[in-house]
Amino acid sequence: MASTQLSLSIGQAFVAPDRRRHRSSMSVRVPGEAGQLAAKGVCAVISDTSSRNAIAKQAGDLSVRGFLADYFSTPDHWDVKTSATRVLRALNAWCYSQSHYVENGSFVAALSAMVYRARQAHLFHMGDTLVFRLRGAEFEQLSRDHISDLGGYRYPSRALGLDVSIDIDYLCVPLTQGDIFLFTTQAVRGTLMPSDYVRLIRQDASDLDAACERLAEAARERAQSRGYGADQFCFQLVRVDALPEAQEDHPGKIYGDLPIPPELAVGERLDGLEVQEVLSRTAQSRVYRVRDVRTEREMVMKAPSPELSNRNAYLEHFLLQQWVVERVKSPFVVRVMEPSRPRRYLYYLMAYVEGETLTEWARRHPQASLSQRLDIAVQLGKGIQALHHRDLLHQRIHPDNVLIDVHGQVVLTDFSACHLRDIEGHRRSRELARQVGLSEHSAPEYALDDSVGRRSDQYSLASTIYWLLTGELPYAQTPNRLRSHTDLEQLAYRSARTLNPEITPALDDTLRRALDPQRPLRFRRMSELLYALRHHDEREVAPRDRRRWLRDPANFWQGVAGLLLLLLVLSWLLR
Repeated sequence: MASTQLSLSIGQAFVAPDRRRHRSSMSVRVPGEAGQLAAKGVCAVISDTSSRNAIAKQAGDLSVRGFLADYFSTPDHWDVKTSATRVLRALNAWCYSQSHYVENGSFVAALSAMVYRARQAHLFHMGDTLVFRLRGAEFEQLSRDHISDLGGYRYPSRALGLDVSIDIDYLCVPLTQGDIFLFTTQAVRGTLMPSDYVRLIRQDASDLDAACERLAEAARERAQSRGYGADQFCFQLVRVDALPEAQEDHPGKIYGDLPIPPELAVGERLDGLEVQEVLSRTAQSRVYRVRDVRTEREMVMKAPSPELSNRNAYLEHFLLQQWVVERVKSPFVVRVMEPSRPRRYLYYLMAYVEGETLTEWARRHPQASLSQRLDIAVQLGKGIQALHHRDLLHQRIHPDNVLIDVHGQVVLTDFSACHLRDIEGHRRSRELARQVGLSEHSAPEYALDDSVGRRSDQYSLASTIYWLLTGELPYAQTPNRLRSHTDLEQLAYRSARTLNPEITPALDDTLRRALDPQRPLRFRRMSELLYALRHHDEREVAPRDRRRWLRDPANFWQGVAGLLLLLLVLSWLLR
């Protein structure tokens, strides 16, 4: 009689004189709760890095821990492929960006992850780690080797963190009771034959740890006899002991399975949540302040607009929003809350922040000092920076989207245009921002269909700060209404000092640079902008900002023309 719950056995073995210097990492995570086991399954992961990598151990461990932590944090109504693919793309972007700050090393790692859920196994693979399946006497490799041969050395041609984009092999295989899966690394190549694996595992398959030890010892002896390195072997075995009954196979809830909530009014209830106030109604979403009648907690519910029932592209992004916010841990970013009951409708909950928008705050505090306003600006910058650390773009920074709580702390609560920064992010992020709606603080590249990125958020942040300090916008022409790059060249920055004499030349220079219409000419990182804001009274600026003069193409060519005219006049005078 088949069990109603998936049951697996696990075994592992390392061959390493010093485990702390091992370049491979592996792990298996089995959820403790039956609900999560049914929704997410069991996950087995192995990673491997180059022996020439100075931080090989850290890179391997981080890739395994990062994948497991983020995969099991994805919403239960995502299917396995959606969850794992999005986690791997986000992890790849983070590893790729962080490798630029490491000397003599990188966070590049080959990785294979297999998710066992219900009666299927889902393999996600990149690089040269190895995954085999032993079914009866048949020993089959499930993973493909992504390797390039350069100068006699073999390098992974595809790996986590190797490039800004990631091409993930995906394979779904049905499970049979008694299936055994072996995870190992390229170091074992040239040692054991398929018949060796079958013999050593089948010798006593009841103890998988012992089977892994036999494999490791045999590989080490074979490597030593052939003159190979014999100190970097690892083996992980997963055996399927029991499968759930076919009729109880949990399909997972995708976004189409959860209906959009109906229009709600004050006093109405949904899933035990009573509406206290309607905070917002837009074309894309509804936002309510609600009270959990069981726990008495006040929270904010965000749900798609009922009119969007057939707009699946937006609904798919709506599900991403909750996961996006859950991954960011910052006092300047609102927390996502878990409901006390199972959800029957499509929505997510956030902590309720008692406060007011930045627009309302500025209206109520017209006499606020420059230092008070800059403190708010720096807090807002830290919130955006927390998103950027997770390779997320906010794309909707403007005064009406920034909350200030009763203690004067800035909290970001709107993530309707938030998007992962990946290879498709330039196009998809821009399209999402335009769909949700651009504002007068949006960077020019959104209107011109140019590439967008972190510096686009930097522009919106600087434009919001400029407005906070002066009450005006930095350009007479609104950048979100530009039609061509010719219009871009006509944008003339209005010095903030003409509108607020308290602003120092250095602060004006900081804003001018962050608001440069040309994205590459802004600050390289958000940390540079925040440092400049905090230390604006300690810096000196060259008269008329020669750097800006050199960056401006019109000024440059005017200077060249003037110099040529001067040379022509001198040549006439000297005849």
